[in-house]
Amino acid sequence: MLRLRCKAKNGTHLMQGLTHQSCVQELKDKVAQLTGIPCDVQKIMVGYPPSSLDLHNGDAHLKDYPIKSGDTLIIEEEKNRPKPEAEAAAAVESKAPRLESIAVLVRRAVPADNSCLFTSIYYAVEGGVYDPGCAPEMRGLIAQIVASDPTAYSEAVLGRSNEDYCSWIRRDDTWGGAIEVSILSKFYQCEICVVDTQTVRVDRFGEDAGYQRRVLLIYDGIHYDPLQREAEGQPPQTIFSAADDVVLAQALELADEARRKRQFTDVNRFALRCMVCQMGLVGQAEARVHAKETGHANFGEV
Repeated sequence: MLRLRCKAKNGTHLMQGLTHQSCVQELKDKVAQLTGIPCDVQKIMVGYPPSSLDLHNGDAHLKDYPIKSGDTLIIEEEKNRPKPEAEAAAAVESKAPRLESIAVLVRRAVPADNSCLFTSIYYAVEGGVYDPGCAPEMRGLIAQIVASDPTAYSEAVLGRSNEDYCSWIRRDDTWGGAIEVSILSKFYQCEICVVDTQTVRVDRFGEDAGYQRRVLLIYDGIHYDPLQREAEGQPPQTIFSAADDVVLAQALELADEARRKRQFTDVNRFALRCMVCQMGLVGQAEARVHAKETGHANFGEV
């Protein structure tokens, strides 16, 4: 099975159900279904820099093309060449002043289901692919990385034994934080910037590693969302150059706006309840002590 994504003006989509034995027409049909672009005007590109595929033979098999699992196909619509009178009208229109669409940085909300960190990072590093089922795979990946290096990931670093941590992070009722962001930054070879709405600061994981790419998350004390840049007529952008300081400034502006609107949770003062024994707690410090003493790790905000 080929795991592919296609990116078009209407966004980025997961493309499932294709194999190397699938024919070109099946690929075109899938693209049309996901993007709304008819088969006869599709321009399909792959690779970096993207190059167009010659897909005129609808019966050819995908194994004969440079398409591999994990690729993102860039989809554009090939417009028919306009008639002379249409060209003249377009020339006149082009002389008129136009308002350019302005790209803005916005929050892309994901579910608050204990796995928001993993969903947000996956969405960002995959270029805007929302996959609510990605969390178990990412939790398992982190557990494998930690288990493979017990020296680097010792009890002093993890706050619990390496073995206990690996069992803990696989559970769907646990929350990710700085340790997990750091591990995923290394795995994806990408700087992950987390902007805090309470303190209006940015924590840059992988800042000194020389990564070329950057993604951004916004954090309100208990919940993470990915940030993306949007402009009219263009797919959302979630991956930025690590040298793009403008996007960092925009992210801090978003965080400051959220702070002014009190859109954050003070993790040292918010009321919690242990969902296992129903004990009331205040702040994450009490929650950590309770978890260590009882082994309970399922908390709900009151």
